[in-house]
Amino acid sequence: MSEISIKKHSRLRPAIWLALLFLIVAILMGYNYLNRQYEPVDPADHRPIDVRIPANSTAREIAIQLEEAGLVHSANAFLSYCRKEGLDSQLKAGHYIFKRSQSVSEIAGDIARGAVVTQSITIPEGYTVDQIGRLFVKQGLFTEAEWQEALEADYSFAFLEGVSPQADHALEGFLFPDTYVIPEDITAQEMIQHMLATFDHLWQEKLAAAADENNLTINETVTLASLIEREAQVGSEREVISGVIHNRLARGMLLQIDATVLYCLPNHKEVVTYADLEIDNPYNTYKYLGLPPGPIANPGLASLEAALHPQEHNYLYYVARGDGSHHFSVTYEEHLRAKGRYID
Repeated sequence: MSEISIKKHSRLRPAIWLALLFLIVAILMGYNYLNRQYEPVDPADHRPIDVRIPANSTAREIAIQLEEAGLVHSANAFLSYCRKEGLDSQLKAGHYIFKRSQSVSEIAGDIARGAVVTQSITIPEGYTVDQIGRLFVKQGLFTEAEWQEALEADYSFAFLEGVSPQADHALEGFLFPDTYVIPEDITAQEMIQHMLATFDHLWQEKLAAAADENNLTINETVTLASLIEREAQVGSEREVISGVIHNRLARGMLLQIDATVLYCLPNHKEVVTYADLEIDNPYNTYKYLGLPPGPIANPGLASLEAALHPQEHNYLYYVARGDGSHHFSVTYEEHLRAKGRYID
């Protein structure tokens, strides 16, 4: 190699190393800058900020919304993080509350999980469809019109196919009573779907096998359970009352349950009159044999289980004692004496 060539390479080598050094420094600075973009905007600011992400928002639209709310350093940084973590297609609409003390990873993770603002509502056991609707309206979840419209919607559950056309409400009995933690912006139709899905899961997991063993349909089981729910004020009496109903059905006797009459009256009442007993309605178990066309309330799990596991006994009658409990009788004569003692 010539002396000129050696000198030329000697001059180039420092330039190459210098360029590489600048490149490494630039990469490190860019990396550090990007990491800072992922950090909280203000670690000391814990004030809540409402963010409502509209349905069908793109990842970029969400990123811009967060930047405008002052929750991220830049929309591009948020979008870059989401793409890097594979979250850009998982971001969910809804109402969120964030803080400027949260990092990009925390905010993106919450949106990807759908960690929206929630509230809880408890549906008491034994409530009717109408009572549940009034509760929702009172709590401000839906309007009366929204609830009624949702009741008329179609829901794809096999158990609804067995509902009698004579039933007052197709969904009566199947809106499972429970404490629900729900998104703040849930619709009435979504709420009903959720309650029906809860019942469906419960039925398949805990009740279906026993119903098959007892040769009872879903509608028959839920109707039985609704009668028990409305009649049993003391939990320990559920299976006993279930046994009475099963015994009367087996003997072809009228059930003569006041709660069925109250259900079919046009106006809500607490006490049945003799005139009420004469109403001509298939729900009136003083006039029509067998179970009513459908449930008269939405029973809880304990009543559903009692319907499938009645206590074995010979009781055919019961009368309220006035303290929530009942006196049970085998014969009609004994029942009349109990009525004289506790009612007359």
